[in-house]
Amino acid sequence: MMDHGVQPWFGPSDEGAAYGEAFPAAMTDGTIPRGIASPMLLVGPPGDWIGQASRAEVRLAGTLAPSRAAAYIRQVAMLDIVWLAAAETIESATFAEICAAIVPRGCTLVCETSLAALDRVAAAIPASIDTQLLVDADPADKLVALAAARRTRFAEFNDVARDDAMERIDRLQEEVARIARMLGDLAAQQGGLPGAPKGFASRGGDVGDLVGQLRSPARDFAAMPRSFMPEERMLDRQRAKQVRRMLRQRRMREHYFPADLFADPAWDMLLDLYAARLERQPVSVSSLCIAAAVPATTALRWIKTMTDAGLFLREQDPHDGRRIFIALAEGAYDALSRYFEALDE
Repeated sequence: MMDHGVQPWFGPSDEGAAYGEAFPAAMTDGTIPRGIASPMLLVGPPGDWIGQASRAEVRLAGTLAPSRAAAYIRQVAMLDIVWLAAAETIESATFAEICAAIVPRGCTLVCETSLAALDRVAAAIPASIDTQLLVDADPADKLVALAAARRTRFAEFNDVARDDAMERIDRLQEEVARIARMLGDLAAQQGGLPGAPKGFASRGGDVGDLVGQLRSPARDFAAMPRSFMPEERMLDRQRAKQVRRMLRQRRMREHYFPADLFADPAWDMLLDLYAARLERQPVSVSSLCIAAAVPATTALRWIKTMTDAGLFLREQDPHDGRRIFIALAEGAYDALSRYFEALDE
């Protein structure tokens, strides 16, 4: 059950408050019996939604100012989730210290931020941290994030009254399962995912390391005659225009029918990344969220799902360490290329 004895949040002006005042010793000794909800540290002021955390089998261990979070994360014996409210307001050095404390603990990070600061915040989070990013999230989105971040080692979900939030969680799980089945079927039909090294076999639900396997073997283009290059670029530009036209047609439907009737963020993002690669243009996280044509938090959840499935790759901006790009894995790019070639036949 939810621990309603939530401790006060000490803001930046309360640096003199004693550490023990924010977290009683009972909260830091790790004596959390099996079967009780996953403990979560909230960094920043708690919102009205926090009372619903128990529905996702999450227990609020306490709240703390950003400047004290890293020390607590290192000290506490058991912690599953770290929730950063208004992450864009946290100083860069403090943010980096919190992330450094999370990495060895293996906690899941749930990070609320604004769309304007999304690229900077996403780039500051190490890829090794399991992260749920939220932008302008409503209480249902936050409940979904908690359900995804919760550790299952403590307890299984109990049956609760069905409502819109729980239905959204079920739909998300079904979509993830659908993508996993699609990858498995594609691997079975093609003798492995397109672009994967020879001998690759589908691993079912275990997709944690598909990113590395989806990279195509290095190709040597040095032997290609120079006279072919202009023609190749021209074909890429024509294909990119075709893809952009398809995306515009998908957006035009929203003028005549409800937008959520045809919502397919995974396909919209695949098309946008494919066109961007043909155009030799990088795609930031925030730009891809906009291309998905769904709320930013929903788009971020899909980006994480597609990255975990090995279809998307995170790439560091070589000119700005504060930003990352999202790109297609070679297997996804090859599959899309064949798809459009089949459409042209």
